[in-house]
Amino acid sequence: MAENYPTPHNAAKLGDIAETVIMSGDPLRAKFMAENYIENPVQFNGVRGMLGYTGTHNGKPVSVMGHGMGIPSIAIYTYELFNFYNVKTIIRVGTAGCIQPGMKLGDIVFAQAACTNSNYLAQYDLPGTFAPIADFGLLNKAVESCRKLGYGYKVGNVLSSDIFYDENEGWRKWQNMGVLAIEMEATALYSNAIKAGKQALCILTVSDSIVDGTATSAEERQRSFTHMMDVAFSLL
Repeated sequence: MAENYPTPHNAAKLGDIAETVIMSGDPLRAKFMAENYIENPVQFNGVRGMLGYTGTHNGKPVSVMGHGMGIPSIAIYTYELFNFYNVKTIIRVGTAGCIQPGMKLGDIVFAQAACTNSNYLAQYDLPGTFAPIADFGLLNKAVESCRKLGYGYKVGNVLSSDIFYDENEGWRKWQNMGVLAIEMEATALYSNAIKAGKQALCILTVSDSIVDGTATSAEERQRSFTHMMDVAFSLL
């Protein structure tokens, strides 16, 4: 069988990437994790500016990598990692806008499942509506870690939306169905993981409230956005 690596999107060779990858939409956040959470990081990718690094955390192998914005972008990177690079676990750390009253800026949201308005799931040609969900083992371990660390959190459904600027305030209908927050990638991550027989979890930080229009400051982002990283790296 022909080798599927390097790919047009990833310069890594087989073995350059650990079995567990912690990913973020912003490649500079991946660089931050490499510099602050990883011992002896080695860069394996810089194609299209999507930085990736491999090293160890407390002696355990781990990689970090950006995945870009939106379902099409994360779908490409995670598909390749799961199917071409023998990655077993992907944990996404990202931001979300909360749509439920009473949620706090900086809270962690564990995406137990991911609704979507994307057409991504149509490719599976299923006789119904598929519900992409997190790996329960990862989710359970992450919640326990969050409790021990004392971070505020919620567990529930999120919406992976293709729409950032919503002209029709469609979020209100998702709010009525109990969805906690809106992000843009979890559906593809979970679907790719399930199809490949692998594990995935999406850990989010509430960066803004769509309900009341409040948002975190640059200082608050710097101080609280590392909480989700603490939880992610505790899962190794």
